[in-house]
Parts: sequence; structure tokens; C-alpha cells
Amino acid sequence: MLVGLADSKSINNFIMETLMLDFQWEESDSQGKNILFFLKSRALTVGEVKDVSDFDAFFDALLYGDAILLLDGYTLGLVISMKGWEHRGVTEASTETVIRGSKESFNENLRTSTAMIRRRIKDPRLWVESRQLGKVTKTNIALMYIKGIVNDKVVEEVRERLDRIDIDGILEGGYIEQMIQDETFTPFPTIYNTERPDVVAADLLEGRVAILIDGTPFVLIVPVVFTQFFQAAEDYYQRWDLASLLRILRFLCFFIALLSPSLYIAITTFHQEMIPSDLLTNLMAQREGVPFPAVVMEVTFEILREAGIRMPKAVGQAVSIVGTLVVGTAAVDPGMVSAAMVIVVSITAISNFVFPSVNMAIPVRILRFPFMILAASFGLLGIIAGFIALLLHLCSLRSFGIPYMSPFAPLIPSDLKDTLIRVPMWAMFTRPRLMNQKNIVRERTPEPEPPKSKE
Repeated sequence: MLVGLADSKSINNFIMETLMLDFQWEESDSQGKNILFFLKSRALTVGEVKDVSDFDAFFDALLYGDAILLLDGYTLGLVISMKGWEHRGVTEASTETVIRGSKESFNENLRTSTAMIRRRIKDPRLWVESRQLGKVTKTNIALMYIKGIVNDKVVEEVRERLDRIDIDGILEGGYIEQMIQDETFTPFPTIYNTERPDVVAADLLEGRVAILIDGTPFVLIVPVVFTQFFQAAEDYYQRWDLASLLRILRFLCFFIALLSPSLYIAITTFHQEMIPSDLLTNLMAQREGVPFPAVVMEVTFEILREAGIRMPKAVGQAVSIVGTLVVGTAAVDPGMVSAAMVIVVSITAISNFVFPSVNMAIPVRILRFPFMILAASFGLLGIIAGFIALLLHLCSLRSFGIPYMSPFAPLIPSDLKDTLIRVPMWAMFTRPRLMNQKNIVRERTPEPEPPKSKE
């Protein structure tokens, strides 16, 4: 066994104690069979005992935390399941917090993660396919889907892309995500990742495929669409009207975070006639003598945000306070930047934190700067041209064969019930049609009872 990977207490109690004290080999009871048979059938009180005959299987079992029993004079050995490495317990999700709903999140143990999903979906059609990736690390991964609901073509496509991976090591799900995604030259994510078991269970019920990786609490979900990154787990645990309002707010914040700095630059530079006279006078007075353009403030905020993330927790809050109070005040008072620009940058930053998925906030941060350059060069015309190019790019993306902008492009009216707004649960009786072609109906609306006779 390897110390730290195997359970030493179990080995002492169920193997060493049995072999040293309880088990006695008697040649008269062998009935012509070898001692390995008696060890497996009578001595070792362990659930999983397998034979090993080659060194490759021997080292694989040893490195996975199993105990190996070898006997002098025998060409076979015994692999005894004694895995017992330390792992983090089930804690609350750190990146997808909710007020109402499950507080559980995955941990780095693959078997714990699969068990958490099976606890929510108690159906024998929930299939798990195990495999290893990485020639050196030999990382265990699990492919989970519900047979009869998932699109078989999507499952086959996932298998083929995973089989094409040829790399020394897989240390996190990001390795796999970058190797199996459809488009590599796009800032938008075409694979969803989550650390919440209830989110994975809900996606499996819609016909998607989950990829679980040993060593990381984040699970990959394929295929995905653009609107999925604006859906929070809490949307389905509360009333539909409140969930719809919050979802509309998220889409509004997407446009604010993406376009507000560029709109400010375009209007104040090229289209002053769109601003009321009093406000225009104040803005011009603030901008007079300001040496730095608006993009400097955006870059400064990105530096402060990255510093707050990478700094230790003990000093992270101090960095935030220094960035918001000291730097902001010190920049406005000497006239280095205008106060209006500080307000625009603050609103943009706050809007960027509204997205439930961090993966969607990253492309917004990246694309904000090209839009600012277009606004400074061509005004509103440049913003409109850039937005049209962005829309065309989004419509050209696919995730494992599924159009990224569905159900808007192509338009599927029956699937619009869970996009910009969320209809009541009793009205969501069908699954997304592009995700599933065999089992569309997810619930049956009860038929109205016939009127009772007055007699």
C-alpha cells in the first residue's frame, strides 16, 4: 500500500489481523485448490478483491490507493480495495450562492460527486461511463446522462471528442473544456461549468450530458446555449414572476456592462446634441483639462479587481477599500479623470457582478475595450457596427451541434418559456427540442374533472 492513499486502519483490522491471528491454512482442507482461493473466499473480509497478473495493473491499483497481497511462488496477486485518501467534505457553494435552495456543492472526490447526483435522480436510466485521461496523471472522469432522455448523437459526439484527447496530464476540468469545445477563437464559453449538484441534475433532466473530473469540484455540462448563462438555480425555487423580473434584470445588466463606457465616450465625443444643455455644460466642465481618456479608468479598475482576487483574504478587503476610496478620490480631485467617468465605470463594474455564471462575465470584460475603441473612433455608428458583428458571431457558434443562440436563432416558440422570462412550472411541460428528440414531455397537465351531477 501507499501511505496517504490507502486506509491504514482498515488494512490493520481486516487484512493484517485476519492473516496473523484468525486465518490458519490447513492443507487437508485445500481440496486441490491454492491458497489464493481460500484467502479470497474465507480470510479477507473485504467487499472488493480482484486478481492481478501483470505489472501495469499492479501499479495502477497501488497508485489508486488499493492494497496488494503477493504470495511467494504464485504468479497471481490480490488487489484489495482499501482506498482511504483525505478529501474535502461537502460544503456550501462558493461561486453560485443562493438564498433559497440547496447549500451543497461538489468536492474533489469523483465518487462523492456522482453519489450526490444519484441521490437526486433515483432512476436506473441514469448511466455513468468511467474512463481515464492523461498518460501520466491517469485522471478518472465520469460521463453521466439519462438514457432515453439524452440525444444519443450528442453522447456519441462527447465520446469521440474525449477519445481524441492525448495529453500527459489532466489537472482540472479546464484542460478538458479547452480540448473538446466547438469554437476555440471566441470569448464566449460553449461549455457550462457548475459546482452545484441540483444544477447538474436539472440539466440532466433536460437532456444534457455531465462530465465529472476527479480532483475538481466543477462539473462540465454540454451542450449549452447563450441564455443558460443567465439562469440561476434559484430561478426555479421561487415564484415565476419574481424569477422573470430578475432574469430580465440580468439581461439588462449584460448590455450595461458591455456598452455603457462606449456609449458615454460616443455621446460625449461625437453626439453632444443628444445630451440636455445643463448636463452637457457640467460634463464639458468636468472634461476640460482632463489628461487621461476613459479607457485608463477601465484598465485601472481591472487591475484593482484582479489584485483583489489574487491577494490573500486577510488583505483583499483592504485593497478594495484603497481602490474605491483612495484611488477614486485621488483621481477626481486633481482632475486626472472626470467624476462622470468614475460613475460610469462603477455602474459597469456592479452590472458585471450580476451574472450567475462567472464565465459570461469574462467575455463582457474583454469585449468592453473593443467597443470603447470603436466608440472613440466612429461614435454610435461604430458601436452599432460592432454590435451587429457580435450578434452575427453569436449566431454562428454551436455547442456540440446545438445552435448557441437557440431558441432565438433558430426561433423555436415552444422553448421561449425558459429564456428571457420563466413561465410557471405547470406550463413548462416540454424539454428543449434541440436537446432531445425522443422524450419531449417532462410533465403531464392533469385533465379537468367532469362536472359533478347535482342529483
